[in-house]
Amino acid sequence: MLRLGIPVLGVDDLARAETFWTKALGLRETGEWENANWRTLSGEDGPVLGLMRSETPVQRHPRVHLDLFVDSAEEQAAEVARLVTLGAVQVDWDLYPEDPDFVVLADPEGNVFCVVDLGHGTS
Repeated sequence: MLRLGIPVLGVDDLARAETFWTKALGLRETGEWENANWRTLSGEDGPVLGLMRSETPVQRHPRVHLDLFVDSAEEQAAEVARLVTLGAVQVDWDLYPEDPDFVVLADPEGNVFCVVDLGHGTS
């Protein structure tokens, strides 16, 4: 039976990406399948994110991205501020709807992701 594995982010600098995502999401590097081009990051319930060395340029509007959930606008503001201190940058996103429930950030590698306020409603 086919099962969904883990999302994988393409990165230039594995160490920098590993540092950001382990601190951002409270993950740890597992050593599982680790090599010069790969890192597996895990949480309490197992692998949750893969990092793979990539030479492909970052896309301004990627077809796939991560959504990170929070429960309120206050929590969203606090998490966005925390992620920026870890090296994320807020993206000048040209596709925001009128009343967005999400904030678009990019990790230190330039990968776009969103912090979504689940208490806001659907955008």
